[in-house]
Amino acid sequence: MSNQTFILILSGIIGILSGLAAVILKQGVHAIQHFLTEGFYKEYANFLYIIYPLIGISAAYLIGKFIFKDVGGHGVPDILFTISKKQSIIARVKTYSRVFTSAITVGFGGSVGLEAPMLVTGSAIGSNVGSLVHLNAKKRTLLLGCGAGAAISAIFGAPIGGVIFAIEVILMEISTASFIPLLIASVTGSLTSMVLIGKDSVFNFKLTDNFEASHMPYYLLLGIVCGLVSLYFSQAVRKTESLMEGLDSQALRILYGGAILGIMVFFLPPIYGEGYDTLNTLIDGNSNQLLEKSPFFSIIENPYLIIIFLAFIIIVKPIAAAVTLSAGGSGGIFAPSLYVGGILGFLFAYSSNLFDFTIPLPLAHFTLVAMCGVMAGAQHAPLSAIFLIAEITGGYELFVPLMFVSAISYVTKTAYQKDSIYTIQLKEKGRHLPESKDQELLELITITHVIERDLLPIHPDAKLKDLISLVKISKRNIFPVVDEHKALRGIITLDDIRDIMFDRERQDTVLIKELMHSPPEILLATENMQKAMEKFELSGAWNLPVIEEGKYLGFVSKSRIFNAYRKRLIRQKQD
Repeated sequence: MSNQTFILILSGIIGILSGLAAVILKQGVHAIQHFLTEGFYKEYANFLYIIYPLIGISAAYLIGKFIFKDVGGHGVPDILFTISKKQSIIARVKTYSRVFTSAITVGFGGSVGLEAPMLVTGSAIGSNVGSLVHLNAKKRTLLLGCGAGAAISAIFGAPIGGVIFAIEVILMEISTASFIPLLIASVTGSLTSMVLIGKDSVFNFKLTDNFEASHMPYYLLLGIVCGLVSLYFSQAVRKTESLMEGLDSQALRILYGGAILGIMVFFLPPIYGEGYDTLNTLIDGNSNQLLEKSPFFSIIENPYLIIIFLAFIIIVKPIAAAVTLSAGGSGGIFAPSLYVGGILGFLFAYSSNLFDFTIPLPLAHFTLVAMCGVMAGAQHAPLSAIFLIAEITGGYELFVPLMFVSAISYVTKTAYQKDSIYTIQLKEKGRHLPESKDQELLELITITHVIERDLLPIHPDAKLKDLISLVKISKRNIFPVVDEHKALRGIITLDDIRDIMFDRERQDTVLIKELMHSPPEILLATENMQKAMEKFELSGAWNLPVIEEGKYLGFVSKSRIFNAYRKRLIRQKQD
């Protein structure tokens, strides 16, 4: 059996396992939500909303910490970091832990989505299958991507969207040969879900209206608004998480987070859980039903109130998602970004129609297109957004506005913030991600791997004649000046002493500390290679000293780095 055939078989297995996990997760969440909101004291549901999130977050955190040893949180940033820095090795417990903790979190009203936990689960399945059959890091990364694509495909019933998301967000770059395993994994993931639970689409409707070119000016405006809202979404999530992380203990985060979320859900029930039911309600033209679920707004019959109500939801939803995650819940911000986009699009068209500004705008079209726009802006995944929305809604009729709005939104968002909501979280934690495969390869090289220790050190109180003795036996022309505590005091090069090295009188009188000077830059042993290369570039040096905790370790040269890079490049091509 050839290697390619073996990979194709593994990708099919990964797709089936990921699809099975998606089915368990979806059914589990639906069962919990139905029991809590429909089958259990339904007449008191709104008041129970106050305590549901606290119960769910507490249970998810405790189960994750003490049973699985895997506390929830954002999924996609962790996957990206694993690919970049950990050779795509994911702990085995993640193949099932997030299925349970996210089902509890979302089922009890956590205002997050299931996509990120499923991405972690699918990626972990792919990673562990690759490790089980002893594949190298490159092929293990491909299988990880297969698991991620299959997860998205199984949840949304969108195999094309799953493949593109895996390429655009998870793998970044991929060869043509690697494309086929992704297709197989996504198709088998979607089929597994379909066979077990039927075509349980997230959005249960089909578009009937045709696309009108006369709506394009409004789509242009919508694209700009989507970009600005996606910027707000990212900033709101970051600021909220920062505030929550400032609390002294995890117990306080759970208590405050659960209480805040409970109050939010009490006043704004549509932010309970994923929120896809709310979007279906809006697209079906039943926006008044949203007010009926609120204990206060239901008594007011005013069409303008819907505008205020939906605007509040757009503002509150990213905050609620961030509170859920930072308090200890398990989930992701994939679904909240789609949710906010859907609410925004409906609000845009509804307001225009209500105030009779221009020609009537189709509510369903603008709802779907704005979902695409906010996802493209927040996640920096315009292609994934286009195909996902088109595929799960059968809305291929909307390809032109989907492409147009996603492009405008992406450009608007990146004009103010270059990083996606995923990568910016890693950067704030000091976890730099390479921007290309070349950079990724370079960062696999560590400072300690290329350090040179054959440079002869000299004490600062030594004399010139002592240095000349070292020159005679050294193969290098740089001499680090190191004191008795192994601290680097400076350096001396052969050029520094060329004019005086044969002056016998000065050989006995001139001290090294009088000749030494500071190096143009100093490397830290813990620095990544990207930072090291920046220092080489700025200083113009060919050799730089390395220190660790204030002590001299050795030197690193550009030639040593380039040689190590060349070897890794050859090894990668052979793989």
